[in-house]
Amino acid sequence: MTTFQFYLAVIIFCLTYVGIMSEKFPRTICALVGGGAMIYAGYVTQSEAFGKYIDWNTLGLLAGMMILISVVKKSGFFRVLALWAMKRSKGSPRELLVLLSCVTAVGASLIDSVTAALLIAPMTISLCRMLKISPVPVLVSEILMCNVGGTALMIGNPPNVMIGSATHLDFNDFLINLAPVVVITIIATLIGILFIFRKELPHGHLPQEQIDAIDVMSAVEDKMIFKRSLIVLGLTIVGFVLHSRFGLQSATIAMTGGVVAMLACHINPEEAMKEVDLDTLFFFMGLFILVGGMENAGVITAIASWGVALANGDNHLITYMILWLSGVASAFIDNIPFTATMIPLIKDMQALMNLPHADYMWWALATGACFGGNGTMIGASPNVIMVAIAAKEGHNISFGTFMKWCFPLMIMSLIVTSAYIEVRYFMLAGM
Repeated sequence: MTTFQFYLAVIIFCLTYVGIMSEKFPRTICALVGGGAMIYAGYVTQSEAFGKYIDWNTLGLLAGMMILISVVKKSGFFRVLALWAMKRSKGSPRELLVLLSCVTAVGASLIDSVTAALLIAPMTISLCRMLKISPVPVLVSEILMCNVGGTALMIGNPPNVMIGSATHLDFNDFLINLAPVVVITIIATLIGILFIFRKELPHGHLPQEQIDAIDVMSAVEDKMIFKRSLIVLGLTIVGFVLHSRFGLQSATIAMTGGVVAMLACHINPEEAMKEVDLDTLFFFMGLFILVGGMENAGVITAIASWGVALANGDNHLITYMILWLSGVASAFIDNIPFTATMIPLIKDMQALMNLPHADYMWWALATGACFGGNGTMIGASPNVIMVAIAAKEGHNISFGTFMKWCFPLMIMSLIVTSAYIEVRYFMLAGM
């Protein structure tokens, strides 16, 4: 590659990023135009784009889970959990916040953070209206839990899906390595939220007769779909746990779960397919081609070499650079294109340092990219969704106010993660 070709690839990449960040153009169009420019400029051939760089396992996993979750949504499962939280808390605002936050975190890890936000937010506003309190503290806590809870498993957040598909890491690796730090971060974040909103969350409970009147199962519209969809979801999770033992890819498990859910619950395929977000899938395709062009132009390797030289080959320092850069950057830009760029960069760094199995670098990227989304109102999709839902109900949250509440909590989560990585992967491993 000539110097001109090298910098042309950088220009195409930067213009694509600026287009995505500006939000003046659809992000999918920006990604596809950027990927197409890499092909037309000769950095990537069409056969390379579709045969080498587009990660069909990631796309298959996302599509399969979209179909499965479209069926689970019809079961009323989240509404059941929300009513259970209300009954369990006896109408105490503080206890309700903690329980709904935990429900959101678990839901975000098992399905995905965006779906969890869409399902839990309307029910939260309804429950807070019953208690005659502002839903803002609970919604803010749920936003944080969407991004933190979704980090625990490979299927919870898009960055995890991408990392899992691009590496040798499977569902169990994410569970074993990330679930502990997620649990610790959830506890620390809830303590912080309860302190920040201590004046907005009054003490007290609902009268016992109102608690007794809450019928948890009234949220179930179709018992057959409720039972069968949850069984299929459970079996799909088991499939993710066992898939590597049978030589299967995660996309196969997800697609199987989606198809079985449609058959078992008698869902019209055309109806379920409407829930497949083609916009997101094509966004990923464009990004994969764009980053492939950067790889072929030698830009990724050059940045990796610069990073290794800057850290003087210290894998400790590089790991923390990945964590904090991912965290702070993901607070202001979309963590999906950021992760797509970082994956080949980390691979090149590991190759240059002869550390092919330095998996702690992947955990630093996953936690940084996912936790970082909590820093600002535009840091992640659940943030935008819940803030918009709150605004429709007359509860406006400004960018500055959100950042004042959540950016310090995001920094705290990165500090917790730094300590976790240091203890587990460096001190206990004797590195």
